[in-house]
Amino acid sequence: MPSQPVWPQRNCSRTQSHRANYIPNVVYPPDLPTTEFVSSRNKYTIAIMVSLPRKWRKHNLFYILMALELPITIVILTFTGIASHDLYRTKLWQDGADNGFNSSPDEILYAAANHRPYKVPMVWGSFITNYNLVIGVLSTFILITKLPVHILRIFYPPVSVFVHVGLFILYIVSASYQAGSDKSDPKHLQSGPPWYLTKSCSVASNKDNIGYCQQAKALFGFTIIIIVLYFVEIIVSVHSCFLTKEEKAERDERREEKRTMKEYEDMVLRTPRTFPMMSPALPSGGATQMMPTMSSRSPEFSTFGTGSSDLPLRDHFSTPNPRPPTQQESSETLAPGNQPQMYFPPPPKKAAKA
Repeated sequence: MPSQPVWPQRNCSRTQSHRANYIPNVVYPPDLPTTEFVSSRNKYTIAIMVSLPRKWRKHNLFYILMALELPITIVILTFTGIASHDLYRTKLWQDGADNGFNSSPDEILYAAANHRPYKVPMVWGSFITNYNLVIGVLSTFILITKLPVHILRIFYPPVSVFVHVGLFILYIVSASYQAGSDKSDPKHLQSGPPWYLTKSCSVASNKDNIGYCQQAKALFGFTIIIIVLYFVEIIVSVHSCFLTKEEKAERDERREEKRTMKEYEDMVLRTPRTFPMMSPALPSGGATQMMPTMSSRSPEFSTFGTGSSDLPLRDHFSTPNPRPPTQQESSETLAPGNQPQMYFPPPPKKAAKA
């Protein structure tokens, strides 16, 4: 049998050069990763993962907030869908012009006829109508998504802060556009919000616009309500992002238990015959007697299963001279001297030193 190759020893230090120990025409075994590198990498990964707060202080409170958010979001989506495609925006603009509250939509035609640039006020433009419809659909989708995610407990407080701050800003912009001013006509300046927000809808010159005035006013009101609700959700989420001393101690204790268990599992996997499977929390002193592990080369393993069996055909086919099953003798009829003796292997000899 060919002898095993002997690897030449070399200097594996990272800080010293090993060219002096290099032997040409010799294949060196690959370097194994050092324990320091693995442990530092694991610590860096764990530090990133545990730095994210994952538990809510008021987990059920968030369900209540989402229950309040659901009808408000549906109402906003309904009103923005009705107002889309300029159902009543231009009509309210013209009604305010008839009462002398704001500019007239005819200014667009006059500016085009005289080749003058004209900028439509934001409160009467088509952008705010489409913008409200988009954020209505977006907020509904986010609400449908975050409900099951929060039930699965993976909607972490920092993620909630990021989501609700974004929605809060979007609706703040929407409210500012809905309450925008109209200063395009110097003769009819509108410094504050439009007339349908500051005045009663009964002042409309066209009575058919009263219902549209009420819808626009209701949309602005629900926009303010959902802004307040998102602000409350932001406060609750931020409150859960900061841990108390007791929560930090509990988190550090769980982290230490996981680290200890991980180190013990790695140690067992590296040396399975030296460290038997046991809980690291159990005492390992001399008072605790551990059972030795059994391998395929141990004497106990070689003598395992050599006793008699109750199977009728096991001895019939395993012996050189098989006997019929009817002629088998039971252990009760055997003489004491004829009973099978248990085999005890001789003690292992000490290997001779080379």
